[in-house]
Amino acid sequence: MPEGLIESHPAVDRVRAALAGAGVPTAIVTLPDAARTARAAADAIGCDVAQIANSLVFRCESSSAPLLVMTSGANRVDTARVATLVGEPIGKADAAFVRAVTGFVIGGVAPVGHVAPVRTLIDRDLFRHAEIWAAAGHPHTVFRLSPDALVRLTGGTVVEVT
Repeated sequence: MPEGLIESHPAVDRVRAALAGAGVPTAIVTLPDAARTARAAADAIGCDVAQIANSLVFRCESSSAPLLVMTSGANRVDTARVATLVGEPIGKADAAFVRAVTGFVIGGVAPVGHVAPVRTLIDRDLFRHAEIWAAAGHPHTVFRLSPDALVRLTGGTVVEVT
């Protein structure tokens, strides 16, 4: 996708505005190819896959509420553990649900800039790194931040998710 189209993409603009509004000084980086997986993002950035803050949206099965789990790209979420943490069973959200509750497409779900507030859990393993990377609203965009900034930006709860 031509870089200019991404730079003016409404979802990326929401992320940029959320970061600026929170006083987080970071640049949104446009990748040459879509990074729809943590491995693809890490390869494009040149970092360890564990430094990717993977945005996984789940649907709470009893309440139908969205749940965003920011996990290290090196980890798989233990859905039974997370269900215990949130007090109800969870299931993977489909693409339509993800887009409706976040305003982002799968592969571009950012931790900020959602169309409505989303409860967020943050993988404790992300704190093993001083610098992490998250999607910036589009599968071709990412931004760098610290785990502490991720918590501050999202209001998320730091937990063991694996």
